[in-house]
Amino acid sequence: MSKVIAIANQKGGVGKTTTAINLAASMAALEYKTLVVDADPQANSTSGLGMNPKEVEVSIYECMVDNIDVTEAITDTDIDYLHILPSHIDLVGAEVEMVNIERREERMRDALKKIKKDYDFIIIDCSPSLGLITINALTAADSVIIPVQCEYFALEGLGKLLNTIKIIQTRLNTNLEIEGILLTMYDVRLRLSNQVVEEVKTHFKKIVFDTIIPRNIKLSESPSFGVPAIAHDAESKGAISYLNLAKEIMTKNGL
Repeated sequence: MSKVIAIANQKGGVGKTTTAINLAASMAALEYKTLVVDADPQANSTSGLGMNPKEVEVSIYECMVDNIDVTEAITDTDIDYLHILPSHIDLVGAEVEMVNIERREERMRDALKKIKKDYDFIIIDCSPSLGLITINALTAADSVIIPVQCEYFALEGLGKLLNTIKIIQTRLNTNLEIEGILLTMYDVRLRLSNQVVEEVKTHFKKIVFDTIIPRNIKLSESPSFGVPAIAHDAESKGAISYLNLAKEIMTKNGL
């Protein structure tokens, strides 16, 4: 089995990159060959896995715009079974440069096609927008995880994202499924956090993951060390939550 999962939400600060890095590292810890595709010009997944984005010579940008072979861009990380296809600030300009390219929504899918079978899971960290790069990610993906933070404006903008997913399912990727809605930044002490959990579960029922990601200092700290939480402190609540999420996704996919 090989599965491509995009992590998308056009809202910033909901935990997309944290989820991409830590879910992928948890899958790798379970000995599934995993690739993180950093499809965000901010390149936070790239730096969060120990690479300096300024030193990246071949990135997802070159693969999509210049048809560079994706194997030239993929790099090992310090974690067994985990590789990264890095990003670079140049990706900001890709949307404009791709406007006149044929099949511009399918460039990422074309780039990943060759190596898809080499991995058990490919996790795409999307940028906080619904632009062409995110559309490419959703077109390339088999499913999408939507992180939603347990805060006041949690559900704002979710309708727009679900609408975009519907359009992509109709026109570009009929096989795209919602893997699940992931509640992040949960604070057990806050009544608001609990209200958001209730609201999301009432609203979306079966597509909400059982695993909820707590606010956790180790999750916040680990990117500054260039490692996922599981490598920073494997016994932290954050690391354990992402390991549980990985197991929940394995179970859901019959692994």
